[in-house]
Amino acid sequence: MLRSLLWSHSHMTLPAEYSLAGHTAIVASSGGDETPQLAAALAEAGASVFAVARHADAMDAIRAAVSTVTGGETHGYAGRWDTPEGAAAVIAAFAATHGRVDILVNDTRSFFAKPAAEISLHEWDELHARNVRATFMLSQAAGEWMLAQQYGRIVNLISNLAERAVINCSAYSATQAAVLSLTRSFAVEWGRSEIRVNAVGSGWSTAEDIPLEAQREELLVRYTPMRRKGHPRDLAAMLVYLCSSHCDYPSGQPVYIDGGANAHP
Repeated sequence: MLRSLLWSHSHMTLPAEYSLAGHTAIVASSGGDETPQLAAALAEAGASVFAVARHADAMDAIRAAVSTVTGGETHGYAGRWDTPEGAAAVIAAFAATHGRVDILVNDTRSFFAKPAAEISLHEWDELHARNVRATFMLSQAAGEWMLAQQYGRIVNLISNLAERAVINCSAYSATQAAVLSLTRSFAVEWGRSEIRVNAVGSGWSTAEDIPLEAQREELLVRYTPMRRKGHPRDLAAMLVYLCSSHCDYPSGQPVYIDGGANAHP
């Protein structure tokens, strides 16, 4: 829940400037376990969320998380959207229940690790289809609506490996860097149409609540300055802000919420 994620240690309520009431949001996921909680955060802020995932179980997980917040039915689409036809099918399904596209969240972070010398062309192409082409196609399709209505917010969830190198992650890092480049390019092209495009970058993260002692046994956690993994609650406030009308001037920017990992030499 957004309020429990953001304000659990205070008596504050959601700032009015962050409210997404009356806004629609398409949340597209490659199947990551963080997406349902992030979608629920948007719903808690007032957005009407439409869930998109490759497979029905991932879509249903998002719908269930959102419905827990809203108490009502949440619509969605299951299938590929990395082609013009697939992206058009998503928008057609969305249009059956919604009249405008205010927000698009692309969470295409399908992870893949393999030594660079062993990656096949099929593996390379499939990963780029999932992470890059899907982001481009759905942004393009939703962007048509946003350009027509002269308003929109697009947020791409990326990994901090968009700007870092880790052994065996060359293919994955390339997709994240490509999505970051798309973020900047769309921001430049569509800025005059009141469309803001930004990215939220995560580090090593989990949707589970794992005790710190157990987390710190992992090498990558010990490398992170804050000595813990990230959690969807760490991303929720920034995601809601970037999706809000209050986020009017930032565009084309990655915001890394990674426990200081990107600052580490």
